[in-house]
Amino acid sequence: MTLPMLHNLRSLLALAIFSSLLHPCRGADWLQFRGPSGRGVADASETGVPVTFSPSSIAWKLPLPGRGLSSPIVTGNHVIVTCSSGPDQDCLHVFSIDASTGKVEWERRFRATGRTMTHAKTNVAAPTPCSDGTQVYALFSSNDLFCLDLQGNLRWLRGLTFDYPNASNSLGLASSPLVADNTLVVQSENDSESFVAGLSLKDGRNLWLKPRRKAANWTSAVVLGGASPTVALQSTSGVLGIAPSTGSELWEYRDGASSIPSSAQADGILYVPSFGLTALRCEGGNVTKLWRNEQARPKTSSPVSAGGRIYFPEGGVLTALQADTGERLWKIRVQGDFSASPVIAHGHLYLFNEAGSGFIIPLDPETEEPSVAAQIDLGEAVLCTPAISGGALYVRSDGHLWKLCGSGL
Repeated sequence: MTLPMLHNLRSLLALAIFSSLLHPCRGADWLQFRGPSGRGVADASETGVPVTFSPSSIAWKLPLPGRGLSSPIVTGNHVIVTCSSGPDQDCLHVFSIDASTGKVEWERRFRATGRTMTHAKTNVAAPTPCSDGTQVYALFSSNDLFCLDLQGNLRWLRGLTFDYPNASNSLGLASSPLVADNTLVVQSENDSESFVAGLSLKDGRNLWLKPRRKAANWTSAVVLGGASPTVALQSTSGVLGIAPSTGSELWEYRDGASSIPSSAQADGILYVPSFGLTALRCEGGNVTKLWRNEQARPKTSSPVSAGGRIYFPEGGVLTALQADTGERLWKIRVQGDFSASPVIAHGHLYLFNEAGSGFIIPLDPETEEPSVAAQIDLGEAVLCTPAISGGALYVRSDGHLWKLCGSGL
């Protein structure tokens, strides 16, 4: 090898090392409430997610101002979380945190323009933000909506209360927005002026608007894949499938559904909290009811489906159903009450109770009845669903944002 070739090789090696330091290994993005398509299941490319907890599992924790019920989201190396503070919760915060270090990259503060009254258990920072990988869309219970880029620059904002002054709820709003087919879908359903809107990602203007039933609703939409994405909107009326780019109605299930736990979906099947739990196949403008289990009743947490099974906590019990029949497979005792929804990565289920205890449950299909493999106690209330990205769990408690890793991370 000649000296110039050796010099070039060394330069390329140094560049590669330098680049790896600037861009550490990252996992799949977790861009909305319950991650990809709102399923609660980590992308198959995720590796290294903890399968046990130890004293070193807490990579970092960051104190947060005020309160927040929104879950964190992750895009690249940015962890995004929202908060509300002040005596009237009218100070609205959007944070970007470096996933590697736990340091605040930027914070933006805004003043609420809409109603900030909520139930004592919830707060104004209840809807989970979402992202398309280049911008962040942060919605608050006050119906204030902000679009920022990943450097924290404000791109546009909407005070939706100015356009829809009666769109409010004395208990607070919590439905989380999502991005599908280059459209931001925002659901605001309440006792007075309910609507769902498709907004432009570029400037926030309405692309379409649909009135919805005047009834309080805290569920969040999920996205069904296929040739074209379908957004499934759940409410007490049932579930409506719409084309996100136009708002066109594609199908409707009219048998009623819960207004608190959201639907789960897997392999094109929608599992709806409706008179227990009801499985639906929605395609070609038709809705087919596959089964119904009236004894399966998710309370606050939304169910999650993976590996041909459905899981949800009810009280202090975690239940598993067979996904193709609805048959109950097992129930195990899991301490506490639950508001956070379970999430799954590589055959392990992660669940946090309201007291701040987190549990890891292996989901080996060969095991007749699993048991809790690991537990960690954060010592603060947790009502928010964790995010999974880069081999870590990001958990939002009442006062902190936590990064939980496996051993050696």
